[in-house]
Amino acid sequence: MMKPFAAALALATLTAFGMTAMSAAPAVAQATEQKKVEIPELVLGNKDATVTLTEYASYTCPHCANFHSSVFKELKRDYIDTGKIKFVYREVFFDRPGLWAAMVARCGGEMRYFGIQEMLYAQQKDWAAGGGEATSAALQKIGLTAGLSQEQLNACMTDGATAQALIETYEANVKADGITSTPSLIINGTRHGNMNYADLKALLDAELAK
Repeated sequence: MMKPFAAALALATLTAFGMTAMSAAPAVAQATEQKKVEIPELVLGNKDATVTLTEYASYTCPHCANFHSSVFKELKRDYIDTGKIKFVYREVFFDRPGLWAAMVARCGGEMRYFGIQEMLYAQQKDWAAGGGEATSAALQKIGLTAGLSQEQLNACMTDGATAQALIETYEANVKADGITSTPSLIINGTRHGNMNYADLKALLDAELAK
């Protein structure tokens, strides 16, 4: 059985992208009964690195957008692309648009995910505050710009089983790691809050020196 929060957001996902409430409810129930979706980890960098940095973030979080427009670019250049660390991105869902954004990003598969992510954060002000049909249209525009077809987007955004699995994965992860705010950073098991690049660099260098 779906948890209440998961069920509500999954149903909201379906209705927001063109299905009526009457048709969406059976679709959610049928999908969750027939298909168990595995949600893969989103990983960049060296999977065998001795230092793992896990970021918890929400696509509708302004602080997360700021982190990705500044700190993450330097982090990627200096530590991820050079293979010094393993980077794991975990989605946090505070609201419906955040879930919809994650489903658009994942619609392109793991190879396209982080490219779509960059667009989502860069254009956050254009889609996150609109709500309803305005948000749906803006997110679909991002997906189309990233090379997804309308058919792909329709399929992804009406996938109740995936919506449920995303929320359940999020709930399990934040409970296990004690996440209460975004962005939150975990470096080799130690939790940290949002920070500037200089402070993050110091922490990573200290771990790498061990």
